[in-house]
Amino acid sequence: MGSAEYVNVPWDLMESFVKHAFMGYGVPEKDAEICTDVLIESDRRGIESHGVNRFKPIYIDRIKAGIQKPVTELEVLKDTATTAVLDAHDGMGQVAGYRAMEMAINKAKKYGMGMVAVRNSTHYGIAGYYTSMAINNGCIGITGTNARPSIAPTFGVQNMLGTNPLTIGFPTDEEFPFNLDCATSIIQRGRIEYYARIGKECPKGTVIDRHGNALTDSASILKALTSGDAALTPLGGIGEELAGYKGYGYAVVVEVLSAALQAGSFLTDLTDKDKDGNKKPYHLGHFFIAIDPEFFLGLETFKKTAGDIMRALRNSQKAPGEERIYTAGEKEYLTWLERKDKGLPVSKGVQPELIAVRDELKLHQFVFPFENK
Repeated sequence: MGSAEYVNVPWDLMESFVKHAFMGYGVPEKDAEICTDVLIESDRRGIESHGVNRFKPIYIDRIKAGIQKPVTELEVLKDTATTAVLDAHDGMGQVAGYRAMEMAINKAKKYGMGMVAVRNSTHYGIAGYYTSMAINNGCIGITGTNARPSIAPTFGVQNMLGTNPLTIGFPTDEEFPFNLDCATSIIQRGRIEYYARIGKECPKGTVIDRHGNALTDSASILKALTSGDAALTPLGGIGEELAGYKGYGYAVVVEVLSAALQAGSFLTDLTDKDKDGNKKPYHLGHFFIAIDPEFFLGLETFKKTAGDIMRALRNSQKAPGEERIYTAGEKEYLTWLERKDKGLPVSKGVQPELIAVRDELKLHQFVFPFENK
């Protein structure tokens, strides 16, 4: 990352600022700590598309617009030994996600498996945060969420499905776990927002217009996605030649598990506009699964076998010119090792947004390094 485009901010400074900013907009302190940790974890892993870049436009602006509640009032609609259904009442998605996975883990520790579905929620940040919660408790973690429509079904051009991540993580005997956290589209909206901020084009074939033509200009794509004049392509791309129907199918799986278990909103109902064009909450759905390997042949046995699989994959024959093979979660771990002492890189486009939030809330105790540049 070029020094002209990014300035590193100490982790403790950014964490404290984000927490106080969330509190300044009405999020209770304990909840603000959860929201902050989910947000900052994205940057720890190098996932800028879901980190501080999204702090103001996704969370703060939605709270100010009245379509997301800063106080999360979780209601338990149904609770059994191994399952539960929660209603987040349009509160903070990170808080709903944290509490739901916490419940799933507790059930798994007692009965071997636990699953919790959430309705009427909001954007919950990186899905991999919740699988990490399971991993840190010696469990396999699975989660998914639906989202505002942006993916077109195979042979279609209308944005119908969200980027719907199907995220799976499990512990290994290595220094880092396996954690697969990715959207069911080739590219996700957060990444396009990030590209628009830094003036980068989207790869050709990741976005199509209503006529099936490929779009690449990131800023215009964001507008076209909002107006419904563009759609993301599912994993595999346009049509069936590169198996786009597979990404389409997985996106549908996440949509059903996110909505049908809790009788929630789905597909084109997941927008922030009502039929009259007025802003409204998104009413997203999530699901969380925890599985305790102790109820099979034991955690250590599982971790050793999982680790052996990862090592075999990384040690397999490399393609000519390639230095190494990675397994899911490894690059994020290496990014954290590189960043932990340097700080969180904040891009030029985000710097004025953070200053504006700071000034609006009169949090003048926070001074950012980029203000001296």
